[in-house]
Parts: sequence; C-alpha cells; structure tokens
Amino acid sequence: MIRSTRRRSVVAAVALASSVSLLLAGCGGGSKATDASTSKAASTDKPTGVANSTRVLNVWAGSMTPIVANFNPFSPNVLHAAMGPIYEPLFAFNKAGSGDPTPLLGESYQFSDDGKQLTVKVKSGVKWSDGTPFTAKDVAYTYTYAFSKPSYIISAEATDDTTVVVKFDSPQFTNEFSLLGTTFIIPEHIWKDVKDPAKFTNTDPVGTGPYILKKGSVSSQAYTVVANPNYRDAPQGKPAVKTVRYVGLDGNQNAEDLVKQGKIDWTGMFVPDVDAVTSLGIGYINTPQDPTTIYTCSNADEGCTGAQTDKAVRQALNVAIDRKQINGKAFKGLGGTISPTFALLGRDDKWITNDDWKESPQSADAAAAAKILEGAGYTKGSDGFYAKDGKTVSLTLKSPAGWTDYNQAAELIASEAKAAGIKITASTISEQEYFDARGSGKYELLMGGVVGTSVADPFQIYKDWFAGFSTTKVGTPLKASTWNFSRYSNADVDAAVKAAASTNDEAKRKEQYAIIQKNIVDDLPYIPVIINATQTFFNKKDFAGWPTEDDLYQFPPSWGSVSSGVILANLVPLS
Repeated sequence: MIRSTRRRSVVAAVALASSVSLLLAGCGGGSKATDASTSKAASTDKPTGVANSTRVLNVWAGSMTPIVANFNPFSPNVLHAAMGPIYEPLFAFNKAGSGDPTPLLGESYQFSDDGKQLTVKVKSGVKWSDGTPFTAKDVAYTYTYAFSKPSYIISAEATDDTTVVVKFDSPQFTNEFSLLGTTFIIPEHIWKDVKDPAKFTNTDPVGTGPYILKKGSVSSQAYTVVANPNYRDAPQGKPAVKTVRYVGLDGNQNAEDLVKQGKIDWTGMFVPDVDAVTSLGIGYINTPQDPTTIYTCSNADEGCTGAQTDKAVRQALNVAIDRKQINGKAFKGLGGTISPTFALLGRDDKWITNDDWKESPQSADAAAAAKILEGAGYTKGSDGFYAKDGKTVSLTLKSPAGWTDYNQAAELIASEAKAAGIKITASTISEQEYFDARGSGKYELLMGGVVGTSVADPFQIYKDWFAGFSTTKVGTPLKASTWNFSRYSNADVDAAVKAAASTNDEAKRKEQYAIIQKNIVDDLPYIPVIINATQTFFNKKDFAGWPTEDDLYQFPPSWGSVSSGVILANLVPLS
C-alpha cells in the first residue's frame, strides 16, 4: 500500500510539500469555468448518529513509532492529520470518482481563455482555528509563499476579501488539480513570522479544517486531534466525531491485530486474508489506484552511483521479474496490471499512445534480460552474474521493515533477478531511513509507490515524477511540490511536459504524451511492478458515513491527503 503522502505523500506523501502536483485535465476549448458549489457535496445524505458521543475514533494512517511532532505541510515528515483534517486546499477532488470537486475553502473558479489567469471565489465568514478571519489574502499569500511558490506563478492578488486572481507565465489548464486541490492554504498572520520554513515543525498548527491538535497530546506512540470550534460547519454539528487519535505502530501485522480487536477503527493497509478481518463485521473496500515500482537512483550526472545508473541494467531487470508471481504471492492477487506509461489501465486507456506500451511484461524472461545486458557489453561470470569492466552487477533493494507486502515483493524480485544473472540483495530498513534515502537520492534501488492521479489523465505523474525540473542533485532535498526521487532528467521529456501543460487541446496533449511515454518506457527510472491494492478497513458498528462501493464520495484510505479530512468531517458516531 501507499501509506499516506509520506510514501509520499504522500503521501502526501513526498519530499512532501503543501502542493503535491497532480492533475485535472482541461476539457474543451476556450474559457473553462467550474462552479464547484453546485457539485454533490460529500456531506449530503449521510446517516444521523449521536453528535455528542465521546467515543474516540482510533486511526492508523501508516505512521511508525516513534512519532515526532511535525505539522508543517511543507515538511517531508509531516504527520497525517495535518493534511486535510487541519489544513485544507480550496477544493477536494475525488480520486475514487468523477464529477466536480467538493468546495472546501473555495466556491468557484474560472480560467481565462488562454489559461494564463485563474480567478477563484472563496467562501466568506470562514475563520482560522485561532479565530482570525480567513480571507482571499491568505490564499494569495499561499500561492506566492517564497518557500513553495511554483515557478510558473507570476503573481496572486486578492482583489477583494473573497476573490483571488492568479497569473501564470504560460497556460496552466493541466495544473488545475495542483493549484486548487492540493495547495494547502496557510494563514498569513502565522507564517509571515516563520524564519526557516524547512525546519519549522509547527507544533501549534492553525488551520481551517474540522480538527485542531490537542495540546500536549503528541507522544512517541500517538497524538490526538479534537473538533475545531471555529470550523465553518460547526454550527451544523460537524465534525460529529469530536476526538480522533492517530497511533504509531510497527507494521501491518500489528495494525491488523488491533483492527480485529476493535482497537483501530480506520486504517488503510495491506491484509492478505481479507475474510479473516471482514468476518468480524469490519467494513472493507479495495480501490486500486497507485503504481508500485522499483525506484532507481538513475542519473549519474546528478550524483547517483551504482549499476542501476546504466539504462541497460534497468531494462534487463524490467524483463527479468515475474509480475504475476509478485502479485500472487506478495499482494495475494489483489493488485492490478500496470502500464509502463503510468496511465491507469481501464481508466486512462485513451492516453496510451502505443499498444506495445499498454502493459509491462507479466512473466520473467531471463533470455531477454541476457540479450539486453550482453548487447551493452556485459558478460556472465562463473558465479552466474553479469559484470562489466570488472564490476559485477550487484545492487541492494531496500524496503521499510514492517511493510510486509513490499518486503515480500523485494525478496521475490531478488530471486527472479538472480535467475537472469543480476545480483540483488533485498534488505529492510527503518521507515525514517527509507524516507531519508529516498529524499536524498542516496540509494540504489527502493521499493516505492507512485501517487496516482486523481483524474483520468497521467499528466501529473509525468510532471512530478519524471520532469528534470522536479529533481535535485543527490544529497540535496527535493524542492517543494516535487517527487522525482529517481533524479531522472531527459530534455525531450521536460519539453513535452511543458508543452502538455500549456494546451487544453486533447489531441495536442496526446502528441506530447507520445514523446514522454517513448522515453520513460525506454529509460525506466521507475521500474513498474503492479498497481497496488488499496485496502481500507473501517469500524461500521460504531461509526457511519464511510465511503462505500455504492457511495465513493472520497478516496477511502486513512492516509489519504485531503480526503481524510472530508471523510472525518462526515462521520457520525452510532453509539
């Protein structure tokens, strides 16, 4: 599973920043206006419960112990409750569905005909959790905040208390989701005095979401958020669940045991035997969305070291692994088939520009791997492993201890690679070591998730994970709003990403995608494995209002950025 934005992300995921750039594809030509206030709100037709219940809702969102207090939405170590329950973007886009986004702080928005200007109307009467009025000035401040400001934003101005006009240096139709759905709005009256945003742990966060941090609640094992008395929907009794406790655990098995015991009410995690959990009356839903890959530190020019910096080694590993076996054994058959284009099969098929790129190889082909390596000048030694210039192709594939699905997948990949003459050692490290390695680029191979797009278009993956302007040299933390952990850089891809972002014409965008896909399918900085199962387990006995297959009003996992805040605001205690 992808455990929040920190796998992330991640994740929010990701280094994580307040503006995790994903995508809403522009539709049609000319001016595009969306009155999100007319969309189906996530709060409609939810069950009535016991609004004054003192029942604490216990959540595991993937955090490992020890928990360290950090509620800075720009930090790679931000805690889950910050992203949605405390801080909010303007709108909530539904990764698990379609239709207009749910208004949060925003009411409506409209792009200019050329896509170089965005006008947003925000809600009036909203307050920050400390009682200070929220206005369009806070939105303009967030968009131009020096630490995280995207380079394409020229200016953002509050023309009155409820109107923001954002100007860009080029059309930004394809960045609609990033601008509106994952830019977490911060209060100017607090953040203007923050001297070093990169080191600020923000232990007294002031947001607009349904919850605030309970003072003194953060320990190495857990932290607690309570209902925000200044929340805009507080007069309507929201959130009805007044106390939410986020816990830290040491892995999936511990979490599964606690779910079965009724001590965890909501979690998103991988469970091999679903029936053993659901037979106890626990709610369950699986919404496969996110790619699982092998991260490779691929770019020697940016400081990556190791055999994986050779494209031929990545290509050989790509055909050496048995994805059907990995899905069946490590993911118990719950994963989906992945495309090397990173378009989500079944949803994004129209964006795949070559039928040969529809699916990654499903079975291992050691002969094909050998042909690739030998064609690149590698020879097989007496030990059965390929080498070049006296150096054996020997790599370490790391995954965090306790991420049992990833741990088993890594072991299988190592075994399958050995059969193809590629020496891989699978090892586990702490979660913090994993995030540090991923963020710094100081690794060879990592099991890693890619945050799938919230709309039917792979653009944001291309922009955030593959574009050279989304990365930094090894040893330097990634920039805010970027996820290019592989340090990948390709001039053709960069130019095509910029061109795709500048058009609202579907045919022209697809032309650019053909360029991107040709290069990333060949270069493989992230080696696709499967579309990961995204399992969510929830307490339907004591709480109502969860997303279900019949009403997927938001992406359901507890680690979901933005969506978790919407879901918590719509839950009601039943006892």
